[in-house]
Amino acid sequence: MSERKDLIQEFVSVPAPELLETVSDIKTEGYRLGQICATTMGDTIEALYSFEKDCVLKNLKVELPAANAELHSITAIYWPAFIYENEMHDLFGITFKNLALDYGGHFFKIAKKTPWNPQAQEESKGGEA
Repeated sequence: MSERKDLIQEFVSVPAPELLETVSDIKTEGYRLGQICATTMGDTIEALYSFEKDCVLKNLKVELPAANAELHSITAIYWPAFIYENEMHDLFGITFKNLALDYGGHFFKIAKKTPWNPQAQEESKGGEA
């Protein structure tokens, strides 16, 4: 059994309109999809796409405005991305264009609609008054 090389990570900021082309290039280079996640950063949402090849992680960071966050789906390139993208839609309110399998906001059964979407939180505060 050979020794494992040190894992190397790279983080690259990608503008939302360039995401699909960048992911396509990464697929051509032989990377596999590792994970996709999101988090709120004040009035923005940061989506992080991680790809792996030969113990090297390539991470794409996409910053979106929380209001009307929208991305192009990568399911045409990496089919399993539908799981992550539906999750990000339900939890953060991100809309995905051309999502191959769209659960329409019903991927998870949750008590609060888009619980980590700053815009939805502000709207719910306004409705409580």
